[in-house]
Amino acid sequence: MNEILQYFNSLEAKPFHRLAFIVLPILILWFVENGFPLVRLKYKTKKIPHAVLNFTFTLFHLVIHGLLAVLLVKVSFWCQAESFGLVHWLNLPVWGILVAGVLSMDFFGGWLVHWVEHKSPLFWRIHIVHHADNKVDVSTGLRHHPLEALNRWLFFTAGVFLMGLPIYAVMIAQTMMSMFTMFTHANIQLPKWLDKGMSYVLVSPNMHKVHHHWKQPYTDSNYGTAFSIWDRMFGTYRELDPSQIQYGLDRYYDNAKDEEFKSLLKSPFEGQNT
Repeated sequence: MNEILQYFNSLEAKPFHRLAFIVLPILILWFVENGFPLVRLKYKTKKIPHAVLNFTFTLFHLVIHGLLAVLLVKVSFWCQAESFGLVHWLNLPVWGILVAGVLSMDFFGGWLVHWVEHKSPLFWRIHIVHHADNKVDVSTGLRHHPLEALNRWLFFTAGVFLMGLPIYAVMIAQTMMSMFTMFTHANIQLPKWLDKGMSYVLVSPNMHKVHHHWKQPYTDSNYGTAFSIWDRMFGTYRELDPSQIQYGLDRYYDNAKDEEFKSLLKSPFEGQNT
């Protein structure tokens, strides 16, 4: 156990290891969704150019995230030095810190920031890049405007500060959330009983696809990253059969431009359809 904690405690300083936690799940899910697709997506060009566009956004996002992570680590180290935060005040054991870390990061850095991105006009303008994808697959999971890295960092850091989390708990939570993001966006078909059963506690692929439906109120629902408990707790959980889901947006952005990199990059600074 100590070796695992030590590994994740230094994971932030191992960029290639962190990249492997992203690339390997993507490759696995890429092949799985080819063999067991939820829907037959008709790409405007082909699947690979669509993925290249999304991965380009991912690279920008990761660079900014990497720079901001230095500050997040400093906040975590300060909390440990000063014994500041809920996990210290409650004197939680290691297993309690891990549970608190996973749950709190999923709430602050997953559900809450996502909810705010949909409710705040400023944050929504940045988040549109993610929802403008008309062909949701595994590559969509990491398609975010570079500025969204700042939004996410603010909420992640607030969670780390309030909870007083050590960096190993943060890295474990972030790794888990990253994997769930790719899994829930992947165009894969699970048995209905499995997907439904999973959704009572965890975010399932079908559950998250509802969030990408182009019509309200479905777009403003199912905000969770790994745990579905937040959506059920705060009344934002909705269901819709996959056969009825149409990806994209019903306003704010021209769906015909969902694969135009320059247009997407400039979208937060331009007028949008209402």
